[in-house]
Amino acid sequence: MSETLEILQDNLGKALWDTFFMVGVATLVGVVLGTALAVLLYLTQHRLFTPNHAVNEIVGFVVNVIRSMPFLILLVVLIPLIQLLIGDPYTPTGGAIALSIAAVPFFARVAESAFQEVDEGLLEAAISTGAPLWQIIFGAIFPQALPSYIRGIVLTIISLLGYSAMVGTIGAGGIGDLAIQYGYNRYETGVLVAIVLLLIVLVQVIQWVGDRIAVRVTH
Repeated sequence: MSETLEILQDNLGKALWDTFFMVGVATLVGVVLGTALAVLLYLTQHRLFTPNHAVNEIVGFVVNVIRSMPFLILLVVLIPLIQLLIGDPYTPTGGAIALSIAAVPFFARVAESAFQEVDEGLLEAAISTGAPLWQIIFGAIFPQALPSYIRGIVLTIISLLGYSAMVGTIGAGGIGDLAIQYGYNRYETGVLVAIVLLLIVLVQVIQWVGDRIAVRVTH
């Protein structure tokens, strides 16, 4: 027990920081680029805007290809690319790059689903007023899709938190790395139990906060 506490005291702080760094960067990149892709997918398939079957199919295919790969396999495939970009892929920065690439297509589909929930009658009314496209997007689509959009961000953060634990399998840092290095390789069961409990608490807190925000912005 004392050894477990000593390991956690010496390593948990840095492991948490690495995890928050990787998940934070990946969430930011995933939400920004994923939203842009979602808007493109939504506009190119919706009958009220500028349907473009070819663009929609190509973008959708690329998104689906990345989403179809289990993250651990994607992580291994990306190691040469990450090595080319930053030199050492086995770092929190390398993990953040891998998580970001996984987050973009994941959130793109989540955000697209949120946009598809917007009532067409509202869009038709906005279009009939002669409002420009950017105003329709930010004045009609986003406000109406916001509750589902926020829940999608929460889902993405929780998924990335789980993915970040897998990054630990290649020694890139974070609480997954701590669990592998000490809880598994050194048979410190107490470390594994502590990390599992910590992950449960983190997920519950993130979900609770996200649900409260989503309720607040529901029209």
